[in-house]
This record gives sequence, structure tokens and C-alpha cells, in this order.
Amino acid sequence: MSQYVRAFVPGGTFFFTVATLERRRQLLTAHVDLLRRSLSNVRAVRPFRIDAMVVLPDHLHCIWTLPPDDADFSSRWHAVKSTFSRGIARGERLSERRLIKGERGIWQRRFWEHAIRDERDFERHADYIHHNPVKHGHARTVADWPHSSFHRFVAAGIYPSNWAAGDEVRKLEFE
Repeated sequence: MSQYVRAFVPGGTFFFTVATLERRRQLLTAHVDLLRRSLSNVRAVRPFRIDAMVVLPDHLHCIWTLPPDDADFSSRWHAVKSTFSRGIARGERLSERRLIKGERGIWQRRFWEHAIRDERDFERHADYIHHNPVKHGHARTVADWPHSSFHRFVAAGIYPSNWAAGDEVRKLEFE
């Protein structure tokens, strides 16, 4: 069995990819308000900053920064996933293993994380996040996708409203 080693960086900034179990269900965009409330509820108890984020129908990407003395993003993700799952009506297909463990069939068990190394690494990951709806064919332009921090970045003057990812971003693969 694989041994997963998580980055331990108190106060670190991390890029995450979190996916639903059944990728065709479009749960995240269908229940985006529930996802927002789940994140907000967890942040109220275990603070962290959401630096960038995009929510797609079946997965999300985001960058979080943790408090200076804290490196525990795993328990935060567990809380977000379980809070979100409790708000979704039951009815998903469950494997025997999930039934035995009393788990829902909403999320993939694990998530992918990357510790952001520097400002350039942050920029590349933020660009990747914001271009993702176009990459997956959910929007024609980055500005067309409503579930993205791109709009906050435009308001802050970080991106122009007509920003489009360059070749470097389109070639990146973090998933």
C-alpha cells in the first residue's frame, strides 16, 4: 500500500485539488452555496485564508494559507468534505467498503496538495486555477465562469478582465 506523506509547513501556502468520487454528477456547482457555507463554517473554527479558488462541477482547485503556527490542512479538508456531504441528500451508489466504513460516496478519499515555494510558484498555480474552466470546456473565457476567484483578482487589479492564460499555463499539469 502506498504511504502518503503530507507536507508539514506551519503557516504554509498550499495548492489543492479535491475531486468528487463520481465525476459525472456535477455536485459541486449544483450545490456551490452549500460548499461555500461548508468552507465558511470550517474557517470559523479552524481559520485559513483562501487565496485563489475555482469550483468546477466535479472537482475544485484552491490555494490556502494557514495560520503561522498551524500546518494541519488535512483535518480542515475532512471537515469541509463531511459538512458538505451532510447537506447532500442520500442516494449515491456506495461500494461495499464504503458501506462497511459508514462513508458517503460523495468525495474521493484523498486530495492532492502542493506546498507553494515562492511568489512565482503561487502565480503559476493561481493562473492554472483560473484557466481551469476553459481547459475543461466549461467556459469559453475565464471571465465567463462564475465560480472562481478570478473575479476578485480582476477587482483587485491583478488580472485584466480579458485575461487569458498563456502557453506556459496551458501546458501545466498538476492533476
